[in-house]
Amino acid sequence: MTDLPPNTQNSDNSEIAQELVRKLRQKQGTWVEWGIAIAQLQKLGYDPQAIFEGTGFEPIQQNQVVVGAQVYNSIEKVGASQAARSHYSTRGSDVLYELRLLTQEERAAAAELTFQHKLDIDEAREVAKAVKDFSRFGTLPEGFESHPGDAVAYHSWKLARQNSDLQERSRLIAKGLRFAHSQTARKQIEQLLTDFTVVPKRPAPLLPFYRLDSEEELPRIIPVVGELPLTPQELKAVPIVEGIEPFGIVKFAGEQAWVPLPGWQILLSAEDPVVILCKSDRFPNQTQSHSQVLVVVDRQEREWDSNSYFVVDNSGELDFQWFETAPEIPILGKIIVILRPKKILDENVTKDFWQIDE
Repeated sequence: MTDLPPNTQNSDNSEIAQELVRKLRQKQGTWVEWGIAIAQLQKLGYDPQAIFEGTGFEPIQQNQVVVGAQVYNSIEKVGASQAARSHYSTRGSDVLYELRLLTQEERAAAAELTFQHKLDIDEAREVAKAVKDFSRFGTLPEGFESHPGDAVAYHSWKLARQNSDLQERSRLIAKGLRFAHSQTARKQIEQLLTDFTVVPKRPAPLLPFYRLDSEEELPRIIPVVGELPLTPQELKAVPIVEGIEPFGIVKFAGEQAWVPLPGWQILLSAEDPVVILCKSDRFPNQTQSHSQVLVVVDRQEREWDSNSYFVVDNSGELDFQWFETAPEIPILGKIIVILRPKKILDENVTKDFWQIDE
């Protein structure tokens, strides 16, 4: 491990940074203090790789303790129990990290639940999802109260009703009873012990995946100098445009970027299309490699229907969701195309004209 490079703009900041690095390298304090220290280094302009070389904290660890510390501070602010705060002050950064998308009040309540039931990271992730989904109800489901335990119980109750396999159904009922907070929620779940009616689960619609398959579908964006007469200086002033793989995205001066897409009718018909890049594993049931995909969202299409996926605000972050019934939260746009990059077995072959001609 090496010292961080000095901050030439502010020697005082450099001294502060070196002291933070020393404490992190020696693992002084709690993990919460580590997260705060790493966040301070990031604010001072040091990137994750430089922090790793100076402290030994890998970038993925940095992110976990920084976000986990933020969650810890929020549950402390809202007023989680002393026992829960004491527990998570010395361990459990990975568990608290899973609660990051919840509100402060939801984080505190969920942290209490994970502490009381001694849940691991995978179980904490399930709790966070159940609480987030439960929070979208305008009117709470009958028998269930606004508590993370009831949120998990409702999730288990819903899955149990949709399951015809008796063993899996029994497991879900037991899980629901384990987490149920209110007596009314417990009663709802206990009814499944005698009521074996299976409520069919509505299948999620197919995702609108496309793939670029021909050279004609790979347009190239070329900058326009203008209309004659033009001067040599105007010619030289046009910047070089280089496409960013795998979709040929180009960036110009400023923050805006553009991407070339084929003139498919669905795109031509869109009133207000925008592009979002993400990994394919953000969508359900994707068995292919987690490659980057390009998601086209029509911001004008904000009316729910059960056969489409939508983009919504998930606690300040954009998220893609399918809703079986009309959601209580606002819809920001409808997904109209998900584009995979073109598969090219030998990229060099397209550069050799003699091979193409033959």
